[in-house]
This record gives sequence, structure tokens and C-alpha cells, in this order.
Amino acid sequence: MAHKVRLFNRHWHLPQSKPIRIGLGILLIVGGLVGFLPVLGFWMIPLGLLVLSVDLPIVRRWRRQLTVWWHRRKSETGEAPAAKNASDETVN
Repeated sequence: MAHKVRLFNRHWHLPQSKPIRIGLGILLIVGGLVGFLPVLGFWMIPLGLLVLSVDLPIVRRWRRQLTVWWHRRKSETGEAPAAKNASDETVN
């Protein structure tokens, strides 16, 4: 089974070897911790956690909780004005 990660509606293929995926995730996080250096950046920390979430259940749980929170927040801000407008139209 090919492991893929979806980020911004794009699919990225990961290495098939579990130790290589874990090592890649750890390297991305460590590289992100020194994000003040050129080329390396703080963007590497969430990317490393995303790679680790394929193999580590605790990181997968955090990623899923973040995804659920994000979609709930997005739907609350996006649907509230539409629901208000719909109720205003029924009153008139």
C-alpha cells in the first residue's frame, strides 16, 4: 500500500519503509526547530508532524482533532451569515 499525505488538495507519496518515514518526520521537525536559519524554516514542523501521523497513532489523533476543529470553525463562520440571511427572508 502506497502511503500518501494530502496537503492543500495535493497528494504527496511517502517512502514505503516505516523507519524511513519516521526518520524523515523527525528530521523535518528538528530542521524546523532551527527555522531561523536560511532555507530551513518553521514550516517544517507541521510537515514533519504530518509525515509522522502516518505511523504514530498519537500524532494521528492530534492531526484528526485539529482537522475536526478547523472544519467546525470554518463552518461556523461560513454558515452563520447564510443562515441569518435565510431567516430574514422568511420573515419578510
